[in-house]
Amino acid sequence: MKNYLAIDTSGEYLTVLACRAGEVTARFEQNCAMRHSERLMAAVDEALSCARLPLRDCDFFCAVTGPGSFTGIRIGISAVKGFCAALGRPALGITSLAVAAYNAEEKAVAAIPAGRGFYYVCGYEADKRVFLPAARIDEAALRALATRLPVYSCSPLPVPYALADPAEGLRRAVAAAGEEDFGPLSAFYLKKSQAEEEREAREAKG
Repeated sequence: MKNYLAIDTSGEYLTVLACRAGEVTARFEQNCAMRHSERLMAAVDEALSCARLPLRDCDFFCAVTGPGSFTGIRIGISAVKGFCAALGRPALGITSLAVAAYNAEEKAVAAIPAGRGFYYVCGYEADKRVFLPAARIDEAALRALATRLPVYSCSPLPVPYALADPAEGLRRAVAAAGEEDFGPLSAFYLKKSQAEEEREAREAKG
């Protein structure tokens, strides 16, 4: 399967990849927070047009499933599910942690800001086997990791890190996917949304 469309709306940026016969065309917008729903379809059209790839010729569709922005993740997954349902194509899910990790050539930790002083992290061997399962940690724990291993992130961090390229990481992650990675898409959350936490707090109070 050489033709695909891949979407990443999990962070403040927006990435769309259109691959035709192995050649990848990328559309990337650095500052797209809260505007994914406005920009996504236009970016998809631009990428497909530049790649000369009709949507119907895609062999599969890919979405980055998180962790990250709850709203952004839902937008990307919903779009890809719609494409898959309309055209009867398979879906591929890639985590945002893998997107960062695929920028590394060595054993490294992928990290993503989670808000309120917390971070999502996952450790990967050079061959991208996971050695540290995905988790949500505080800044002190992130600093401890950064003293032992290189850290890669697509967003700014308060520790030494290598800035990952979201488009290149997504391209590499898709290229490395196997048949076992295709299947139903679901959001990858490591914490409850703020709305869910606030609702549970209100319910607990009575």
